[in-house]
Amino acid sequence: MSKFLIVGLGNIGAEYANTRHNIGFDIIDELVKKMDGHFRTDRLADVAEIRIKGKQLVCIKPSTYMNLSGRAVKYWSDKEKVPPENILVLVDELALPLDRLRIRGSGSDGGHNGLRSIQEHLGTTEYPRLRFGIGNNYPKGRQADFVLSKWTAEEWPLVLFKVKKSVELIEQFVHGGLASAMNLYNNMVYKL
Repeated sequence: MSKFLIVGLGNIGAEYANTRHNIGFDIIDELVKKMDGHFRTDRLADVAEIRIKGKQLVCIKPSTYMNLSGRAVKYWSDKEKVPPENILVLVDELALPLDRLRIRGSGSDGGHNGLRSIQEHLGTTEYPRLRFGIGNNYPKGRQADFVLSKWTAEEWPLVLFKVKKSVELIEQFVHGGLASAMNLYNNMVYKL
């Protein structure tokens, strides 16, 4: 039986809820809810175990804060014996517009502190990641404020739609593999 580690990146605490930087938490919450799973607080993360057609998914929301996410990913990948190619990290992406999603099997951290931490702890960049486009509509020097800000009322319906599409993408990744998920989702422009 195949086992996967699905990692939603974000920051713990009510002040970070519904912010751009916490979209990984939002996607994984939707996935676990769809599969009637429940999170429990465990070592370095909130954890839910779900099954999708015979495949076991260990879903985690690191409680280490974004910049130390790699500690939780390393712990849970070792504990559950999940190889890097079966780890899928859900992350916000400034370099993609709001109407895009992109899944890749490897890549740089792109300046994202959560991905940098994961890379350092796993010792590789060869792990899949789902990048959720958040756009880059912020004044020069205000990147941190932008990613930690809440979605606007105008953005929210598209964000919710893309969260549901992200869950479908995860299911495709688990069932059909990386190449299939890339072919089906990477070139789509998401509009309501």
